[in-house]
Amino acid sequence: MHSSPSETGTDSQLQAESASVSSSSALVFALLFFLWVFATAWIRPLGMPDEGRYTSVAWEMARSGQWLTPTLDGLPYFHKPPMFYWLTSISIKLFGTVEWALRFAPALGATLLAFAGFRLLARWTERRIAIAYVLVLGTMPIIYGGAQYANHDMLVAGFIGGAIAFAADALLSFDHGKRWKSAMLLAWACMGLGLLSKGLIGIVLPAGVIFFWMLLRRRWGWLIRLLWLPGPLLFVVLAAPWFVLMQQKFPQFFNYFFIHQHFERFSETGFNNVQPVWFYPAVLLLLTLPWSLMLLARLRMPVADNTRTATRQLLWIWIIVVIGFFSLPASKLIGYVLPVAPPIAMLVAEVISSWRQELANRTLAITATLTGILLVSAIILFGREDSYSSKPLAQAWLAQAAPGEPLVSLGTYRFDMPVYAQLSAPIPVIMNWNDPAIAARDSWPRELADAAHFDPDAGEKVLIDIARLPALLCAQPVTWVITSAKGTPALLSSAQQVASNPHYQLLRFDRKQSTLSCGGGQQ
Repeated sequence: MHSSPSETGTDSQLQAESASVSSSSALVFALLFFLWVFATAWIRPLGMPDEGRYTSVAWEMARSGQWLTPTLDGLPYFHKPPMFYWLTSISIKLFGTVEWALRFAPALGATLLAFAGFRLLARWTERRIAIAYVLVLGTMPIIYGGAQYANHDMLVAGFIGGAIAFAADALLSFDHGKRWKSAMLLAWACMGLGLLSKGLIGIVLPAGVIFFWMLLRRRWGWLIRLLWLPGPLLFVVLAAPWFVLMQQKFPQFFNYFFIHQHFERFSETGFNNVQPVWFYPAVLLLLTLPWSLMLLARLRMPVADNTRTATRQLLWIWIIVVIGFFSLPASKLIGYVLPVAPPIAMLVAEVISSWRQELANRTLAITATLTGILLVSAIILFGREDSYSSKPLAQAWLAQAAPGEPLVSLGTYRFDMPVYAQLSAPIPVIMNWNDPAIAARDSWPRELADAAHFDPDAGEKVLIDIARLPALLCAQPVTWVITSAKGTPALLSSAQQVASNPHYQLLRFDRKQSTLSCGGGQQ
């Protein structure tokens, strides 16, 4: 039996209206989610080293207007692609270098998780499950904290989660005779932006999740829809230009970015934070509390129809693929598994929604409220002070340094100093740059040394050998020096300590008041 043209038209209109309602509701809840996770983003100073490092790159981009080549202390910096820097630089241009503006990009990534997940659940499960998902996701410690931490992890997690959710929606829509192409384009756009956010995981993880889901469902026809030509073309248009331009400008870029930063770092063991294989399951259990306990209490879900079962299978595959992928390397950082939080939140939301409605509503309201209070309290109580922050040093330098007086860094580099001091030029970093130990371990000196290989001329001006320190101090009447607080070098014994934190100090070196022999009548 075939539908009449008028019936077909009515069905298409209803489908479009249903999709529009789901998307509109998702936007509303995503906005509320954004306001929630962003409300306390101003409280903490920038955390070191990651927040200082990545916001410093964004600050240099905003200050210099050089939007293509990310730079760290004036040196080309290719540890990560530029999407985080672009978004943060725009935020700096609009709002300045206040902490909440510097954390705009991760909050945006978390909000994309809320939007895409709500939309998927509202269209293929129940609206109340979608609402529960947003509440659960927003009060997971790993998401609440990650949304206020200025590095690339939450942003790429948003694009990975968005790619999976939009691709799943497109494939389920195709199976049910609904419009699917716009969702598939969104999935490919998220993968392109994910590649621009943190590299190959932006496409490898979504592709892996969808592939194993397709394998489990034995839906080989999905492959044709996944490779629908406008999708890959959109991916290439979004992602390829920056990589091509960087390779043209820096011939060693592809080898450094893809071979070293991806494959070598993935396989080698000489990087930071080596952890056992069970690290991520333990972390996720703790950092999704109290919700993870509800999921563990009822891993066996109620019987559901074919579409609901397919959605559940997607969520479990999503969890297994991402955890499995990041458990392979020896080095494990908590932020890597942020993409696992959404499927956990979706499964928890379905578990709670399977209870009696009154019990489910009460449980959601009480648990989300109490957890939210604890999260905000933790930010307020423990986040206001950071013993490593350069903020007091920067404030003292801004208040007391005269125009033209140089600032140098001895034996250290404080990533957050350029941001808080709003420096207009790189900071010379003085140490023994010929030390072979620099290349042997993952550290900030190695990052700067690697960056100098892309621009040796700039490297010579910024990375100063310790033997040149006397000449550098003699070059100006007054020089400001950032160094360790654990002991002032003899050469700077006459310098005045202007500001300090428990680990570092800011010194004012006056050439006239020192015993340093400069020669040439400079004394």
